[in-house]
Amino acid sequence: MLRMSAYPPSAANTLQEIASNQPGGVAKVVLKKGKARIFSRNGSPMVYSGAVDRIIGRPPPKTGDVVLVADGTQNPIGWGFYNSVSMFCVRLMQLHDEASREPLCALNVENLLENRISAASQLRNGLGLPSSKTNAYRLINSEGDRLSGLIVDVFGDLAVIASSAAWVEKYRQQIEFCVSRINGIKHISWRPSVEILKEEGLEFSSSTNTDLAPSLPKRVKVMENGISYMISVDGQKTGFYTDQRENRQFVSTISEGCRVLDMCCYTGGFALNAACGGALDVTGVDSSLPALEVAKENIALNGMGSKRISFLRQDATEFMKDALSKREKWDIVILDPPKFAPRKKVLKSASGMYSNLNSLAMQLTKKGGLLMSCSCSGAMTQSGKFLDILQGAASTVGKKITVVRKAGAACDHPMDPSYPEGEYLSNFLLRVV
Repeated sequence: MLRMSAYPPSAANTLQEIASNQPGGVAKVVLKKGKARIFSRNGSPMVYSGAVDRIIGRPPPKTGDVVLVADGTQNPIGWGFYNSVSMFCVRLMQLHDEASREPLCALNVENLLENRISAASQLRNGLGLPSSKTNAYRLINSEGDRLSGLIVDVFGDLAVIASSAAWVEKYRQQIEFCVSRINGIKHISWRPSVEILKEEGLEFSSSTNTDLAPSLPKRVKVMENGISYMISVDGQKTGFYTDQRENRQFVSTISEGCRVLDMCCYTGGFALNAACGGALDVTGVDSSLPALEVAKENIALNGMGSKRISFLRQDATEFMKDALSKREKWDIVILDPPKFAPRKKVLKSASGMYSNLNSLAMQLTKKGGLLMSCSCSGAMTQSGKFLDILQGAASTVGKKITVVRKAGAACDHPMDPSYPEGEYLSNFLLRVV
């Protein structure tokens, strides 16, 4: 429920009228001619700096400030958070019509956060999250939950908040308050994406305290689809890849009686699902010693000591080349490498890395076997070229592939269709012959 302000605006108020009642006024970002339709028609949440004609306001707005966004005639089309240095000049929060329908949230950050975070929680509850078998899930997925730059993953009673926008840092206290009110959350860990935030104009030193509660446990126990995991809060991203949950569960349904190889296994998510699904033999390979220590701990955590599952520390390419020299084959191979293409400018070099790894993985897959190949690089997924790369890799090593299943991130990772840049995960299950 939203807390009513002393003088709530009526639904008939325009953004301009609401702004005029704000103490000190609200600066206005005026768009170039013809640019307004991108937002008013398509609902794009990002105003790029190249679309801005001028900024009206004295003093000029500072990074993180609330601003109006207006068309060439200075009529407001919405409002959002300003950034003076980022290519994302404004992250839009509401368009004019929506502000008229929800006036309590118009230019009111506290009410907006409460509204959006509550709505995100209700969506996850409707999707069955959390449940008796799964208490690790994504609560807020940036643009997909209309809070660009904010990600929140929930691990049991711990919420890990990942910040990648200056406005998120500015309103940290309010965000933490709203998240803390979600049922079941008792602890909060704040994880700023330092490199991205530097591009947003923020400065971080090695001594910067990024967490108000440094006494929080470094590891937490969670459950996903009935399988228990230890999560290192200091691990990659927020500590656990909740986006692959549905894909991991699918692996458990096809692994009975199979030999399974999990390349770039991290803490063993796919490998553990394969073992629980009745695989005869499971091998997980990763170059990270801390990740593998957690993976081995997960074996004991699930009472899998008697199952044929093992984890090895080795470079992916070296392992696969060595396995090829020994003529080893697996019924199912899973390849989920790190993000090779965080930006378009490295897409060409990343394509070569994906091709090389997949050509090796295909040669390790038994004839008629299955290869689950993944890319978590947004630039690769958005390019639409990943399947072409897989086809090229197959051709290079004399293999033929067919697509059995195509998937992306789990359902708790909603995407805004007006911001396709939010789509990043590709997951193809291929039959290799």
